[in-house]
Amino acid sequence: MKLTAVFKKVRGGYVGFIEELPGANTQGRTLEETRGNLKEAVELVLEANRTLAEESVGRAKVIREAFDIDLG
Repeated sequence: MKLTAVFKKVRGGYVGFIEELPGANTQGRTLEETRGNLKEAVELVLEANRTLAEESVGRAKVIREAFDIDLG
């Protein structure tokens, strides 16, 4: 699976976000800085989502497995 990063030039630098992952957005002074910040934002969003999922499951017995998707 590949995600789509979108960058827009704004006063003072760039803003960026991932189209497929709500909440993964950031800004930076340069495009390179914004790319790095966006990578960190994606990691934080995924970590937060994992924590929320673990909390919602609690102590219930569940099956966890890798899940790959081909978006064509």
